[in-house]
Amino acid sequence: MFEKILIANRGEIALRVIRACKEMGIATVAIHSTADSDAMHVRLADESVCVGPPAAGQSYLNMASIIAACEITGAEAIHPGYGFLSENAKFADIVKEHGLTFIGPTADHIRMMGDKITAKQTVKELGIPTVPGSDGEVSDAEAAKIAEGIGYPVLIKATAGGGGRGMKVAKDASELSFALSQARTEAKAAFGNDTVYMEKYLQKPRHIEIQILADSHGKVVHLGERDCSLQRRHQKVWEEAGSPALNAQERDDIGGICTRALEKLGYLGAGTIEFLYEDGRFYFIEMNTRLQVEHPVTEAITGIDIVREQIRIASGAAMDLTQKDIVFEGHAIECRINAEHPFTFRPSPGLITQFHTPGGLGVRFDSAIYAGYRIPPHYDSLAGKLIVHARNRNECLLRLRRALDELVVGGIETTIPLFQGLVRDPDIINGDYSIHWLEKHLAGLGH
Repeated sequence: MFEKILIANRGEIALRVIRACKEMGIATVAIHSTADSDAMHVRLADESVCVGPPAAGQSYLNMASIIAACEITGAEAIHPGYGFLSENAKFADIVKEHGLTFIGPTADHIRMMGDKITAKQTVKELGIPTVPGSDGEVSDAEAAKIAEGIGYPVLIKATAGGGGRGMKVAKDASELSFALSQARTEAKAAFGNDTVYMEKYLQKPRHIEIQILADSHGKVVHLGERDCSLQRRHQKVWEEAGSPALNAQERDDIGGICTRALEKLGYLGAGTIEFLYEDGRFYFIEMNTRLQVEHPVTEAITGIDIVREQIRIASGAAMDLTQKDIVFEGHAIECRINAEHPFTFRPSPGLITQFHTPGGLGVRFDSAIYAGYRIPPHYDSLAGKLIVHARNRNECLLRLRRALDELVVGGIETTIPLFQGLVRDPDIINGDYSIHWLEKHLAGLGH
């Protein structure tokens, strides 16, 4: 097992990894920008190294500085968290070239799943169901023919895309040319790559994802599904485990498909296979080759520490889990508490004047903020994650309602009022929503 791990991230996820390491008796190294010198992950790590100025490109994305920090401190492995360099194949290669361990999948698998066309072709060959669409890059000349073949509406997506950028819908033939042009322009600006592909646009799908763990000894297990259908601009805001839409048989079936596919692939580490789900059918959208923001809801219903498993797998240890060992108990929901206006989602960095976290049975709050901390304007606006777990979904919703009413983050605007409304909404209580529900709900409120 590793003796010292460097965490190449910040905020709540850096703190989450530090906690897992401490419980495993592993020393930790935090990196930080000059803007994060007073951050909680810096305070709680055993050592810390400043890697650059506030701009992420000069600090948290500065590969040379991060490798140097490992060499200075004697760290043997790097945990990338999520975001930043977590799905950067070049970084994974560089880590390996320097004799260090990247706590994640191989660079080849990161590269494979990072390109949406390659990922779709790969999983299709592995037996995972995909959305009908183009077999690869789509040109303006062939777009109309492909669209007619799969039927309108269609979705144009950037091959290098993520986070909803480079995605446009064409409802009919008259909108196709403009949608293609918009998607290419947006993709070029966001990713430096204007290649796009086309898929059938599903009308009212849910977003279902399967959590996978795979070790270097050929063992692959799934930890069930998460329902991440409450989204704004393709960004998740509320996640559940399990999904109100699935039954145990559907969970077993899609979980089995995913584990068999990643067994064939020889995958290593934690990964999440994401699907759109409509009318009882699953359609692959992408695979995330990293830890997910929403991993705590899976931990809540399985009792498995996913970060601990990531570290053990990276060290070469065999998982001491079999699929039969994994039991799903109760229901869990996570709300992403962002430093944003609750309805317009305008960023709200600034000084936190009051801070009180909810407590009690089945309540967890993953965060790196504290009273007197100033949220910097340079990074993601996630301030914390409220996770509740209970015996069933109804009890979970009631516990979440109580926990949200207890949570206090003063001095800045947060999305707490949004969730206080959602947890009382009849559609949410009934589990009757799709990936389009939240945007329509906000539009109905005039936002």
